[in-house]
Amino acid sequence: MAALKYAGLDDTDSEDELPSGWEERTTKDGWVYYANHEELKTQWEHPKTGKRRRVAGDLPYGWEQETDENGQVFFVDHINKRTTYLDPRLAFTVEDSPEKPSSRQRYDGNSSAMEILQGRDLTGKVIIVTGANSGIGFEAAKSFALHGAHVILACRNRTRAGEATSLILEEWHKAKVEAMTLDLASLRSVQEFAEAFMSKNLPLHMLICNAALLAQPWHLTEDGLESTFQVCHLGHFYLVQLLQEVLRRSAPARVIVVSSESHRFTNIVDSSDKVALKLLSPPKEEYWSMLAYNRAKLCNILFSNELNRRLSPHGVTSNALHPGNVMYTSIHRSWWLLSIIFYLSRPFTKSMVSEQKFIISCLVICSIGAHF
Repeated sequence: MAALKYAGLDDTDSEDELPSGWEERTTKDGWVYYANHEELKTQWEHPKTGKRRRVAGDLPYGWEQETDENGQVFFVDHINKRTTYLDPRLAFTVEDSPEKPSSRQRYDGNSSAMEILQGRDLTGKVIIVTGANSGIGFEAAKSFALHGAHVILACRNRTRAGEATSLILEEWHKAKVEAMTLDLASLRSVQEFAEAFMSKNLPLHMLICNAALLAQPWHLTEDGLESTFQVCHLGHFYLVQLLQEVLRRSAPARVIVVSSESHRFTNIVDSSDKVALKLLSPPKEEYWSMLAYNRAKLCNILFSNELNRRLSPHGVTSNALHPGNVMYTSIHRSWWLLSIIFYLSRPFTKSMVSEQKFIISCLVICSIGAHF
């Protein structure tokens, strides 16, 4: 075939020869798919054999993978100074299972975000991750960026956010990733972040509310509210409200709120069954850090459920999740006893890499993955 000859390859397998009007392409991850130009459709299975394939190994010396303005992958041969949309590794593909197993079969407790996102191209998608300079926020942001998304790391510490951005760019120098300042302990900072983002005139396809505080001493923010409640819940609540119209214009879009199983061990109502602000933002003499965290996480779930009820008719869904028992995160750094417990528990809990799957699962598995 002419295309194969142009790429320096020869067609030697007649069984795999494509019918007229079909073209073989690859994703950024190396998965092969087939484009039918007559019917204007694509599919993972070979139109003759029904097999799924992926390319094996790295690109030949002197070749580089690029993406055009339409998000389609093409390849540059710097030695011979030519470009082609045909992956030069197509002569060395390996067979994948022709049957796509169910989500329950494909993913387990050892799955990572990179595995779950395999074969997916997020080019053109814009994603904000709060608290993305470390922990599961960083791992999720990195996974999205390495799959082509434009990712914004929204962090309080701009220096650490810049370092996290550099780490992602080291893995792929063409990743679209940037850091922006967001201090959830300041409603003024939240508003400034939202205004700065909207000034970019970008869509917003996913907002991951991940940043949190745990085991902090009692402290009031500049807004006069207890810091755990404001950072873990109220700051995110305000951020979503400010970006709500952008999310609706970008539909299908979603909000993902990282909550915790600890929400089960508290309540936020007083003796008359009414929500009590005193419980959400208690005075110093009535403050216990773990209880404050639990209450904030309960607020996360109530907020996510109501947000989904209001915005899902407009194409914006909301999911809350428990990230699992992560002992490799630094969220416990403010309490020495909790740090010891986390350290001793590490052999029996999930690593940071496998923990990414909970956030990505909301994207790929939970009811809305088909939009991407």
